[in-house]
Amino acid sequence: MRLASFRANGRAGYGAVAGTGIVDLGRRLPKYPTLLDLFRAQAISEARAVASGAPDHALKDVELLPPILSPDKNICVGINYPDRSAEYKDSREAPKYPNLFCRFPTSLVGCGQPIVRPKVSDKFDYEGEVVLVIGREGRHIPRESALAWIGGVTLGNEGSVRDWLRHGSLNVTQGKNFDRSGSLGPWIVTSDEVDPGKPLHLMTRVNGELRQDDTTDRLTWGFAWLINYISTFTTLRPGDLIWTGTPTGAGGHQTPPQWLKPGDTVEVEVPEIGVLRNTVADEG
Repeated sequence: MRLASFRANGRAGYGAVAGTGIVDLGRRLPKYPTLLDLFRAQAISEARAVASGAPDHALKDVELLPPILSPDKNICVGINYPDRSAEYKDSREAPKYPNLFCRFPTSLVGCGQPIVRPKVSDKFDYEGEVVLVIGREGRHIPRESALAWIGGVTLGNEGSVRDWLRHGSLNVTQGKNFDRSGSLGPWIVTSDEVDPGKPLHLMTRVNGELRQDDTTDRLTWGFAWLINYISTFTTLRPGDLIWTGTPTGAGGHQTPPQWLKPGDTVEVEVPEIGVLRNTVADEG
């Protein structure tokens, strides 16, 4: 099942995507006001039971929002594909543990909405990623069973302002959290329809040109490893998001750099999930 959050006729809701339409689950299941509430109640089977029938909206008539609007945690993993360390050209050693940081919900928009290049920098970049949606609560989750904690998967574009990533010596928070600089979506595909234990083919295109192309079986720290590691220091709750890292090929690591500019279109795709598509606009 594909689950999306949306706005239609001035009202925010969520639903099940079916073909070119969307079934309004929020109206059918009012005890779960948001998709986050549905995940926290572990009520995916209830949603599936009422998701049949004619769509309430055409997809073209709704504004897609980030599927999970206000998760407890937006945890992002840096430098998690082979050869990513070499892109920095600073002779850094491969880390023993992953680099982790967080994004604010206000830094993200949904599919089809503009991502915003801030007025303070022209070094605006893309990072296509597979994003895990946690489906059940857990702490100290065993690695051998960790995939069972994945409720679904979605896509992210970790829009980054590269020169602001180095304002501090030990963090990247500033450059990862400009308002509306990244995106999430277009929807969550539940884990009964996408097996997170099998490789996912991740691609990022800019104006139709393939820039990133890799598969998740090559992650330095795979899905199960990350869930085990992160749950060692924090309780993972339904609806929490883990951004699993981006492959080589971001614009800032090319020669010469290929920064995003207004009017560009960025597409992040995994065939089993869909396409997250956003244009670039300048901050007003």
